[in-house]
Amino acid sequence: MEDPSPSIILLANIAENGNHWFYIINTLLMMFLLMMSALVSGSEVAFFSLSHDDLAKCKTSNQPKEQTILELLKNPKRLLATILILNNFINVGIVTLSTYLTWEIVGTKETEGLLVVTLTAIVTFLIVFYGEIVPKVYANQNNLSFAARMAFPLNFSAKIFSPISIPLMSLSGIIEKRVEQKGFSVSIDELHQALEITADKDTTEEEKGILKGIVNFGTLSVRQVMKSRLDITAFDFDDDYHKLMDQINKNGFSRIPVYRDTIDKIEGVLYVKDLLPYIEKEENFEWQTLLRPGFFVPESKKVDSLLKDFQEKRVHMAIVVDEYGGTSGLITLEDVIEEIVGEINDEFDEDIDVAYNKLDEYTYIFEGRTSLNDFCKIINEEPSTFEEVKGESESLGGLILEINSKLPRTGEKIKFKNFTFTVVAVDQKRIKRVRVFTKN
Repeated sequence: MEDPSPSIILLANIAENGNHWFYIINTLLMMFLLMMSALVSGSEVAFFSLSHDDLAKCKTSNQPKEQTILELLKNPKRLLATILILNNFINVGIVTLSTYLTWEIVGTKETEGLLVVTLTAIVTFLIVFYGEIVPKVYANQNNLSFAARMAFPLNFSAKIFSPISIPLMSLSGIIEKRVEQKGFSVSIDELHQALEITADKDTTEEEKGILKGIVNFGTLSVRQVMKSRLDITAFDFDDDYHKLMDQINKNGFSRIPVYRDTIDKIEGVLYVKDLLPYIEKEENFEWQTLLRPGFFVPESKKVDSLLKDFQEKRVHMAIVVDEYGGTSGLITLEDVIEEIVGEINDEFDEDIDVAYNKLDEYTYIFEGRTSLNDFCKIINEEPSTFEEVKGESESLGGLILEINSKLPRTGEKIKFKNFTFTVVAVDQKRIKRVRVFTKN
């Protein structure tokens, strides 16, 4: 049997001369290691859940901590490797120390099996709950402040553990390349290119359009597809029955929102078919009792999710609201389906309502209110072309305002990449019509 090491002999002497201090010191050391495990585990969530706004705040900040955060995130693989290495060292230290301390307290081999099981259960619970779950939940809710607290310690640790982290990153890079060769993750642009390449001469433009619509469908938000509030046809809650019937005969819609005072206060939706049994009623007929509840959705909702809601709730129309609860627009089931199959025209749709005219192969006249999504489909351009300059705008007029930074005059030309936008008509508040020249 080998002689015990000097460190073990020293700890044994301390235990013999002052057992209570030995246990207190070791217990405090375990609590410290557990706290360090919690901080390091929370750092993983804190750093890798920072939003674009958080990173933008760090870029404009003069605080050294925020600058250190940006420095660490320049090499995310190294940061992750440092966190994992440091966390594993700490957890191994907790297990080792708890095992030694337990043997010092029990000191018998008769209970060895029960001791191992009990010790494993307790230490696992402490590490998982206090060292993983709790700090990660807290860090997810306070990611920027948590990351700022841990920036300097992790930056120091990254330098200390670089001899270990660099070989690990190299090894993971080799594995990652092999996994990527077998993977099938592609972008939207790559899918569009694949459609163009694989489509043969027998594939019609309509079929290509449907396939592209399916590819883009999951990326569209309600705001990109909806009809804006300026184009909504709605009835006043206080209108009498005869005035209501006159408006219904003029617009030809089967479902119409009803508002009180302003369009921002939607009371419900009137289904024209509900009026059929009361067609002969006098003007004092209380048609308001026939209103059905409105279905309200936020601008940011995805179109594919909205389609599921339409199916589940068995409704065909939704009122789109902005962040303040005001009416932003309106979207129907037909609008959603048109994103896949293209324009759907029925007997009530008139050609004069088309929002653009094609003058020649490269020149169009568009209404300023035309959505960017429709504009890109008509000129056969990828929506990502305008992503960097469109800001919060979702209409052609809004795009031009973002590019020009002010309301242009009639006849003024605004250029962007291979596009030339000429303002045809404008009033004091908005751009009405635009000529678009698209030749490369």
